[in-house]
Amino acid sequence: MQYKGIIFDLDGVICHTDKYHYMAWKQIADEIGVYFDEAINDRLRGVSRMESLEIILEQYQGNMTEEEKQKLSEKKNNIYRNLLCQMSPKDVSEEVAETLNELKRRNIGIAIGSSSKNARFILEKIGLLEIFDAISDGNNISRSKPAPEVFLKAAEYLGCKPGQCLVVEDARSGIDAAIAGGFPCAGLGDAAAYEKTDYPIHKFSDIFSLAADGNWQESGF
Repeated sequence: MQYKGIIFDLDGVICHTDKYHYMAWKQIADEIGVYFDEAINDRLRGVSRMESLEIILEQYQGNMTEEEKQKLSEKKNNIYRNLLCQMSPKDVSEEVAETLNELKRRNIGIAIGSSSKNARFILEKIGLLEIFDAISDGNNISRSKPAPEVFLKAAEYLGCKPGQCLVVEDARSGIDAAIAGGFPCAGLGDAAAYEKTDYPIHKFSDIFSLAADGNWQESGF
């Protein structure tokens, strides 16, 4: 089957900002006296900022008001955005750039489906803001992954039905969101080993074998 559109998660698929999330959350956790390590950070992948904070606060000894939580969330985001300023087009691999350009050349619609409210900022920093036909992110949804809303919105923006779009994810929560929305899904990284993933893939350009018909062999990927 040739898909009309492909919806990509951003972090961990198009680029990698995990280290910046970790550094920002680590600073917040240290300030409130909560233990935080990379194993806990892994639990935050694919979920919203406030949900991430709630996970960190599982080990917090005391009570925190919603206003205090909101302030911590905003502080984390400010730290994170300052760290993101270090990003540039060099943070996009040649394989990712070539694959996206080839999909565009083949008239396959491409979209971002990310729970992050910083998706446009990141895409601008890495030089990919203009290449995507649609962007659905944390600013236009009310429920983050594993709810399917971010992907449903992306498909709507592309003018496609869920079954016509392939979702590419690296997080289990993203695969769950795709399945909940009726999307076929390809899994990279951790998601490749997830039993619910329709198509485990091991490198970004493997998308070609899924996204289009036999004529793709001409591209040389």
